Amino acid sequence: PLPVALSSQGPLAVQPVSAAAPEALSGTAAISTLAGPFVPVSGRPVILTLSGDWDGSVQLERSVDGGANRHALTVGGLRWGHYAANVCEAVWEEAEQGAQLWLAITVATGSVEYRVAQ
Repeated sequence: PLPVALSSQGPLAVQPVSAAAPEALSGTAAISTLAGPFVPVSGRPVILTLSGDWDGSVQLERSVDGGANRHALTVGGLRWGHYAANVCEAVWEEAEQGAQLWLAITVATGSVEYRVAQ
């Protein structure tokens, strides 16, 4: 064991090391739309929830310039974050402060409810 001793009799002060989670990005899309931005904090997974009775696709996109240029996510050179059905899963973990996530939603029929949160 390491030689460790506490020097105080009082309670220890615990400080959080990460920023508070941002407000969730949520809504319903019955037509094709671009939803965002969601600005994640680093070190926490981003959770995407898609629900409803819909046909189409949802692509998670990332931007570092306020949305002027958005890029579809890839992992190992393959498309990532592209959905054509309801999901509730961790989809990304951001490391760059100020990066934004967007949802490019294409609806053929029905409506999709979406939520991006941490």
